[in-house]
Amino acid sequence: MSTTEQRQPRSLNLIVPSVPPPSVKACCHTTTNGGAGPEAPAVALVGAPNTGKSTLFNALTGARVTMGNWPGTTVEVSRGVWKTTQSAASCTCEECTCDPDEKRLELTLIDLPGAYSLDPHSPDEDLTRELLVGVPAAERPDLCVVACDASRLANSLYLVAQLREQGVAMLVALTMLDVAAKRGTEIDTAALSVALGCPVVGIDPRRRAGLEALAGAVREALIEPAPVPRPVPETTDALELDDDRFGWIAAAVEAGTRAPDVEPHTWSDRVDRWVTAPVLGPLIFLGVMWAVFQITTVVAAPLQYALDGLFAGPVSAGATWLLGTVGLGGTWVEGLVVDGLIAGVGMLLTFVPLMTLMFVLLALLEDSGYLARAAVVTDRLMRSIGLPGRAFLPLIVGFGCNVPAISATRILPGARQRVLTALLVPFTSCTARLTVFVMLGSIFFGEYAGTAVFVMYLISIHLVVLAGLVLRRTLWRTMGTEPLIIDLPAYQVPTLRLTASVTWLRLKGFLQTASGIIVAAVAAVWLLQSIPAQPGESFGTVPVQDSVYGVAAQAIAPVFAPAGFGSWETASTLAVGFVAKEAVISSWAQTYAVAAPDGGAPGALGDAVMNSFTESSGGHPIPAALAFMVFLLAYTPCVATVAAQWREIGPKWTLFGIGMQLVTAWVLAVAVFQVGRLFW
Repeated sequence: MSTTEQRQPRSLNLIVPSVPPPSVKACCHTTTNGGAGPEAPAVALVGAPNTGKSTLFNALTGARVTMGNWPGTTVEVSRGVWKTTQSAASCTCEECTCDPDEKRLELTLIDLPGAYSLDPHSPDEDLTRELLVGVPAAERPDLCVVACDASRLANSLYLVAQLREQGVAMLVALTMLDVAAKRGTEIDTAALSVALGCPVVGIDPRRRAGLEALAGAVREALIEPAPVPRPVPETTDALELDDDRFGWIAAAVEAGTRAPDVEPHTWSDRVDRWVTAPVLGPLIFLGVMWAVFQITTVVAAPLQYALDGLFAGPVSAGATWLLGTVGLGGTWVEGLVVDGLIAGVGMLLTFVPLMTLMFVLLALLEDSGYLARAAVVTDRLMRSIGLPGRAFLPLIVGFGCNVPAISATRILPGARQRVLTALLVPFTSCTARLTVFVMLGSIFFGEYAGTAVFVMYLISIHLVVLAGLVLRRTLWRTMGTEPLIIDLPAYQVPTLRLTASVTWLRLKGFLQTASGIIVAAVAAVWLLQSIPAQPGESFGTVPVQDSVYGVAAQAIAPVFAPAGFGSWETASTLAVGFVAKEAVISSWAQTYAVAAPDGGAPGALGDAVMNSFTESSGGHPIPAALAFMVFLLAYTPCVATVAAQWREIGPKWTLFGIGMQLVTAWVLAVAVFQVGRLFW
């Protein structure tokens, strides 16, 4: 904000009497910092990446935005309602006009992408700068809460220095105080507040500590007039301005902290000597991921089988009985409910224990700080394809879901880097594919299912690297590499609250997909399986192979014959899987539930899939199953990913990516089967 711009005063929406006349001292719940609109005061949550902003946002608003202990977790603006309260006893007014029992204030909290400064180097940082100082004064937030890492205080204060120069109303929230204490650093928040010229509050959003103090400080800051901008040298020399800022930061740190003369060698430093080593680091990473998949498949298997029996037995039988009692037995309604929804969605829901355990383990790795090291471990690999190590962060997100991973490419500074990374993200194996891999692994590899799934993730990583090399050497030969500069978080003990929150956030997304897109896909598949392709058959009684669904599947099945899975039952699942990969399982379940009298029996789906692959592969089911898994890994993930690519990199590159994925998937699948059948 320039020194000539003034904010327009605006009263807050409080559950208190009206603002007193000018002759009476204003209450502590009346602000002079307007500009965020008439609904509620707007408070922007900003700070460097990986300072706990998203965790703080969730703790204050009760929202569930994506959290992760690495830079680039937030790449879009999130908004939530922060409901603050203050007892009358704690009021700081000389003449309080508020309700004597309780005073309430609702704030609009805005979580902005992480930024080290107001000098953007990537689209997400540009968005943060625009919302803070790029829009007219009346449209800016009323207050900025800057999250600063207390263990790396000097690194976090550059943004504070720039905001102070702009005269932005602000408050500093210190996070990672426990890490700072372990390093022997003592922080005097009062002295630091004086040095910075703004309030300073210590918090721990992971344990919800200090949030009431933060709310009180925010309420007080909102009634204060806009601060006087910090004076800066009258020069346009960027280096001179930086020298002034760093001098101001050093003075503030010296005034507000006491630290050992020699920084102690921390436990995180000792661990990083091993986990980020050039040779040992990648091996440790692969070992950790193998353990995750092995634990997931072994522990979740009994619960998965129990749910399979539940849906195939009591649930299906109960639905059949209930429909029969109301006169709908033997009708198309029974087919839709039993053979469609229960067989399709029910089979997908059997994977809920597996997904829950997977999400818990990954959340523990994220919260501990380990997954952020993956960018360091893979930096050399990423640079070989012309990408910085930071590009691995969106790819890590892609192993959860490709859609937010596409959005996360905004953390990369170069347009070509963003396009290349967005084209590579679909080759990362998302959790939707995981459900299919686990199912096929259990059917074809038994006790080695976890290893089979791990192999698919290894293939995924190799696909990313090989595709990146090909694209760089054909389309972007002149694209250079950049050194990796990343703030690694300190290792920390994961908290139960945060782990549970992250797990539920991801599991809820999986369930919402099952209850939304998958239900629609199941209904569409059932409808197509019920419509006869030729006259003479009636709706709902036609054999699946003679339905519109079956005839269309038989038309495309020969394309996959060289890969060993040329049966129409399997080929049809790939068409449905373009909508969502979870639908592959549901479409299989529907097809075999309708086609066979015992298709809904527990374990019958696995037997049917095994028989189908055995027949279509000429007696080589294992290489055919591997080929199918490779094809599923490499071809277009889902329509949501296509939409995300269309938004981020445009239609030309999106269509190019779809074509590249389909060709790659088919070639690899054929190669895997043709070579594999020589050995199995």
